[in-house]
Amino acid sequence: MTIDAVTRGANVARATLYRHFPSANDLLAAAFNSLLPPAPMPPAQGSLRERLIALVLAEAELIAEAPGMLTAMSWMALGGDLQQLPEPRHADSPALSTLRERIAQQYAAPFDAIFDSPEAAELGEIDRSRAIALLIGPLVLGRLSTLPDFDYRECARAAVDGFLHVQRKQSKSITATRSGSAGASTRRQTPSQ
Repeated sequence: MTIDAVTRGANVARATLYRHFPSANDLLAAAFNSLLPPAPMPPAQGSLRERLIALVLAEAELIAEAPGMLTAMSWMALGGDLQQLPEPRHADSPALSTLRERIAQQYAAPFDAIFDSPEAAELGEIDRSRAIALLIGPLVLGRLSTLPDFDYRECARAAVDGFLHVQRKQSKSITATRSGSAGASTRRQTPSQ
């Protein structure tokens, strides 16, 4: 789609369009921003595992049913200029920054609801971005791969079980290290007889 096609379809002058959208990327970011569906929220009841699986499956359905979401994420991952690879830390336009923030918030809010719950305390400190990447990433890859036998439910269960296992193990390790350090410092402070 070209700027000329947009101005014809919207019945506005090119100057008017550029007054609102300084570049084609800004126009595309605004279009994606208006097409994104709301994020699914996790169920209020169930175990931590059950709630995470339900949320990951709901996110998978959002990705499968709303191709605009996947298209927007792919476009942003590739960068605004599809003629070259994106630079690692390029400055975004306000429209693109808004779209990035909205997608990040949309994915984070449902997970925050679970990770901020009392049941999640057993997981210790959670790197939220990494958690979302580990939980959603395999499903996005499954969607992008278009494999005919890809089982989203099994993938969601495996992603959640793997995440919970690693997070619990990491939390126990940190707790044990802190307990060991506290015990060692207490022993050093005790006068010898």
